[in-house]
Amino acid sequence: MAGNDCLTRVVAGVGIGGAVGGAFGAVFGTYEAFRYRIPGMLKVRHVGQTTLGSAAVFGLFLGAGSLIQCGKNY
Repeated sequence: MAGNDCLTRVVAGVGIGGAVGGAFGAVFGTYEAFRYRIPGMLKVRHVGQTTLGSAAVFGLFLGAGSLIQCGKNY
C-alpha cells in the first residue's frame, strides 16, 4: 500500500512539474522568439520546443524530488 502511495505522489509531481514547466517555457519561448526576431513559422517551432523542453525538465526534477521525499520518515 505504501508503494502505491509513493507512486501516486511521484506521478502527481511529474504532472505538476510538467504543467508549471510548460507554462514557463511557453512564456519564455515567446519572449525569446520575438527578442531574437525569429522569422515566420519558425517562431511556432521555437516556442513549441522551448515549451516541451521546459516541461520535461521541470517534470523530471519535481518527480525526482517527490521520489526522494517518499523515502523520508519524520
